[in-house]
Amino acid sequence: MKLDRIDIAILANLSQDGRMSNVSLAEAVGLSPSPCLQRVKRLENAGIISGYGARIELAKVVEAVTIFTEVTLVDHRRENFIRFETGIRNVLELQECHLVSGGYDYLLRFLCRSIAQYQEMMEGLLERNLGIAKYFSYIVIKSPIIRDRIPVKELIEK
Repeated sequence: MKLDRIDIAILANLSQDGRMSNVSLAEAVGLSPSPCLQRVKRLENAGIISGYGARIELAKVVEAVTIFTEVTLVDHRRENFIRFETGIRNVLELQECHLVSGGYDYLLRFLCRSIAQYQEMMEGLLERNLGIAKYFSYIVIKSPIIRDRIPVKELIEK
C-alpha cells in the first residue's frame, strides 16, 4: 500500500495519541472529518494500524520486574526455531520475542511479579524441551527512557 503525506501524518498523530478524536485528527492533518475517517479505516483494514491501547504505569499498581533473556538453541534447523517459537507463544509473562543475529538466537523480554516467579517460569520452559541450550538473564534495575511513540515521519520520510 502506497502512503502519501496525509497517511503518514495520520499515523504520526495516532502513534502519539491513539485516543485522539476523528475531528481533532482531521484538523491536525488538514482534512475534513469524513475523508479522514475513511483513511483511518483504510489503514486499519490494510493492517497498518493494528490496534489501540492504553499506557499503564504498572509501578503505581503492582511491583513487577522486567527481565531480558538471551536464549541460544541446541540446534539451528528450521524446525528447531518453529518448536521454540510455538512453545513460548502462550507464555503470559513474555512481552517481546526477537530472533537476532550475533552470539545468541533470541532476545526475550519478560514481565514478572518477582525473580522467583521468573526462575520458576524458566525452569518450566526448560522442562518442556523447547530446544534451549542455554540462557542468560538480565534483570532491569531502572528504565530511564522508554518510548512508546514510533517516529513514523522520521522513518518513512528519510
